[in-house]
Amino acid sequence: MLKHLLQKAWEVRKANFPPKLYADYPFRTLPVSVTGKYCALNCAHCGGYYLASMKTVEEARRYAGLVSSFLISGGCDRTGRVPVLTKLEEIKAIAPGHRLNWHVGFITEEEASAIAPYVSVISFDFVGDDEVITRVYGLEKTVHDYLETYRMLRKHFRVIPHITIGLDGGKVKHERRALELLAGEGVEGLVFIVFTPTPGTAYASCPPPSTEEVASILAEARLLFPTVPMALGCMRPHGNYRKELDTLAVMAGVNRIVSPAREAMEKAVELGLSIEETSECCVLDL
Repeated sequence: MLKHLLQKAWEVRKANFPPKLYADYPFRTLPVSVTGKYCALNCAHCGGYYLASMKTVEEARRYAGLVSSFLISGGCDRTGRVPVLTKLEEIKAIAPGHRLNWHVGFITEEEASAIAPYVSVISFDFVGDDEVITRVYGLEKTVHDYLETYRMLRKHFRVIPHITIGLDGGKVKHERRALELLAGEGVEGLVFIVFTPTPGTAYASCPPPSTEEVASILAEARLLFPTVPMALGCMRPHGNYRKELDTLAVMAGVNRIVSPAREAMEKAVELGLSIEETSECCVLDL
């Protein structure tokens, strides 16, 4: 079943894109948190863990001459909104000469207008199931809220939806509905990341989805979005899991992989793809 699905996805990819795989190594994109290590949500899959490795906006100034882009992100408040205006003056100071990828959550239209001059692209996590939203994020939000925010953001920016495969504690549940909804709205690009068990979180002991399940979602997405560029993003398990998944992702027709496993690049070459390496966040050139 998977083999047949991958073959169909590969044929679609071959018909609609040049024979090239982008290997993104984002060492020239600096992740910046506008809230430091603080997040009000303590989500089941993250628990603020990933904020710890990000720089503050003040620290980012010291790196401005060493990088070409910034990921502007941070923890959320209780409504799922990243408080993007709290450090806007400092962000204005580091913005010149850099591309900025913003992860904003459920910001308002007024906030969107305020940051608009400094945005290259918006990364927007999209979830396709009300129960998953409640379980993972503890938010009083629905899929309708995600759709409304996505529509609003698209009026102002280029927006790239991110779908976490296995978000519900490693179980595949919301992903296909999310893809169906986005197909109805239209997308300019898609980024897929994969649930990764993270120390200290409620889902720390949950296994990630199988590589076959993830590959099926990627292949189905390629068939649903035949001309839309797709990336396998940085958040996914390491080790043998990554070797297997990255290789399957190439076969499923993705266009970009962040820090791809060597085995995946070998598969890409075997399939007739050339490899082009880049040095920034995959979203910026998707």
